[in-house]
Amino acid sequence: MKNRIYELYALEQLASGSTCIHRLNPLFKLLAAAVFIVTVVSFNRYTLRNLTPYIFYPALLMALSHTPHTMLFKRFLVALPFCLFAGISSIIFDRDTAFVISGLSVSLGVISFFTVLLKTYLCVMAVLILVSVTRFSALTNEMRRLGLPKIFIIMFELTYRYTGVLLSEAYSMNIAYSLRSLSGKGIEMRDMGSFSGQLLIRSFDRAERIYNAMKCRGYALQNIPQKKETPVLQDFIFLFVVCLLCAVFRFVDVTALLSEFLEKFI
Repeated sequence: MKNRIYELYALEQLASGSTCIHRLNPLFKLLAAAVFIVTVVSFNRYTLRNLTPYIFYPALLMALSHTPHTMLFKRFLVALPFCLFAGISSIIFDRDTAFVISGLSVSLGVISFFTVLLKTYLCVMAVLILVSVTRFSALTNEMRRLGLPKIFIIMFELTYRYTGVLLSEAYSMNIAYSLRSLSGKGIEMRDMGSFSGQLLIRSFDRAERIYNAMKCRGYALQNIPQKKETPVLQDFIFLFVVCLLCAVFRFVDVTALLSEFLEKFI
């Protein structure tokens, strides 16, 4: 459980880096991630080949920001079961043949399955990379400047912060329970109800203290002007390149053009 608490905020620790991606303006990184995700989602479920060029975004940003792929991939696995259920249903119900390879027919459902997986991977990785190269406070400040609903931003902030509070309280209670338990085999089922109730009460109490401390530091004062980072030329170039490549890959079949080029010269 202690490792889970560490892993929860490990991405935020990566945001303190000093690479060229970390130094970009948070607003431009947020806009670039939004453009990338919207473009990826706009493809239909049978365009697996057209989605492959979009791997450039997570691959290039992870390389430039020195973000470990293993750490991000472990977090992607959390979203994997949800897209697997959606993809498997396509295999079951969409059985029309798309093409045949060596006498083996490949259905449209199989193509849809891998398309859903690739879409999920690209979108989740784009969000994880954004969090790993941008400070959380800077990210929420830019959301406020964009005019996003305040309730959405507050829920985003508190959920992110209080998840660690909940895990921390559960960790402390688990240690106390283990010291008092005679069996030493974890929490017994007969004690699970009282354990969950005490965890809820302790978490509410600690969360209230944390929220009061946040208000003492000006959190509740929504009209306080936040420090605004002045964009530089590199920020505009980054956003322009991402938008240009996303548009080119969206309206031009780059994979087909590359295949034709290789067939002519190889």
